[in-house]
Amino acid sequence: MARRLPLIAFGATLVPVLLVLGPILATALHGGGLTALRGSDLQALWFTLWQAALSALISCALAVPLARALARRRFVGRTVLITALGAPFILPVIAAILGLLAVFGRSGLLNHALGGIGLPTLTIYGAHGVILAHVFFNLPLATRMVLQGWQSIPAERLRLAATLDFDGAAMWRHLERPMLRATLPGAFVAIFLVCLGSFAVALTLGGGPSATTVELAIYQAFRFDYDTGRAASLALVQVALCLMAVGIGAKLSAPAAFGAGLDRPALFAPSTRLAQWADATVIAASALFLLLPIALILWRGLPALATMPPMVWQAALTSLTIALGSTALTLALALPLALHAPRHRWTEGAAMLPLAASGLVLGTGLFLMIQPFAAPTSLLIPVTLVVNATLSLPFVTRLLLPEIHALQADYDRLATSLDMGGAAKLRFLTLPRLARPLGFSAGLACAFSMGDLGVITLFSDGQTRTLPLAIFQLMGSYRLDQAAAAATLLLTLTFGLFALFDRIGHHAGPR
Repeated sequence: MARRLPLIAFGATLVPVLLVLGPILATALHGGGLTALRGSDLQALWFTLWQAALSALISCALAVPLARALARRRFVGRTVLITALGAPFILPVIAAILGLLAVFGRSGLLNHALGGIGLPTLTIYGAHGVILAHVFFNLPLATRMVLQGWQSIPAERLRLAATLDFDGAAMWRHLERPMLRATLPGAFVAIFLVCLGSFAVALTLGGGPSATTVELAIYQAFRFDYDTGRAASLALVQVALCLMAVGIGAKLSAPAAFGAGLDRPALFAPSTRLAQWADATVIAASALFLLLPIALILWRGLPALATMPPMVWQAALTSLTIALGSTALTLALALPLALHAPRHRWTEGAAMLPLAASGLVLGTGLFLMIQPFAAPTSLLIPVTLVVNATLSLPFVTRLLLPEIHALQADYDRLATSLDMGGAAKLRFLTLPRLARPLGFSAGLACAFSMGDLGVITLFSDGQTRTLPLAIFQLMGSYRLDQAAAAATLLLTLTFGLFALFDRIGHHAGPR
């Protein structure tokens, strides 16, 4: 078994490479080669770049005061609030958009309030709507990353700053600015990459050619123009943009170099009453912005659950099948990749490759590759499953890597001294010690798959649909109450599966 593990790792490394590059090549060949981009494609490219940069900039700018307030304040329910603020990150996109429409849409709370006081109403559709949605999704991610940076400042440095009577400017110069210098570039690049591949947000809130992303342009090239060569060209442009963003982020990042501490709880110096009120305002406003759309979905959807058409329940079963299957495949690929990444860095690079891929091109390329052997519509669910697993692979691998580094540093010598290897090491050491991150990773992969609105949108035969596609179709036919009920079902299933896998990981892990 010990000799076979490198072969397993090689196979797991080869899979994402083939799944990313193979479909792009198949799509290009089907279109007779790469096709030159049009003026509308260049406009979509420009919009994609500036909206992704602006969305990432706003998310990071808002995350700094929110993370600072959460780091400095201790109050009842703080842990619950931090957990709840992370909900939008795993929230299904189509369900979150329905919640945003309930707040900012034509008949939303905001326009009702503006109309009530005689002011003109606002529209959420267009570039500003896309950016608003991206900030809603990514502010929790940026906040968690920046909060982690604040928590990484050793308590001894904070005590020393208090002893030296540092004022706000000195704290910023010596502690906060170096920490943000190390943290913000990574947060910015991560959010930029997420916004770069935006599809569902642009599809529902884009509002026309002036608010079209590259991913949406790929969809239009497939769906309306049947130009696979142009779609492949756009996919390669997207890959190049992602790789450039990762490279720039790596150059901009710099360690804070605070040194090691004694892992004592961080204690911030007492602040003024004005600062306390400011932090409370930031926390309350952020919680309202992030949690109100979710609450409105539930408030509107729960009474309408009994009126949902039968196709919603069938779509829910399809989504569950795809999500559970893609989660199993993601873990089967991510575990050997992460286990061998510390010794073979190229395996980590292969796992990160899907970050730069277009889900629509992956799905289309796979369909073109299997078309000579089987009818593509008959394999719609397996292809969607494989694409979802491929796109989840980078996130799961990154979650597992730190735990695997610690596991190998702490236990490899002991395992070697006991002559424990292969299946025995996997069963008695690796899987038990990794149970908690594996459970969390499984929940995250399952949540991502449940909320996906990608390949199925292109190739659905009208009978096979996932729950996000059913919600999108109900919204398109203005059956908003039923759409809210379906979104409530999707939210319940997504968070339920996430909590279930996370709990299984905690129960199976070491005590």
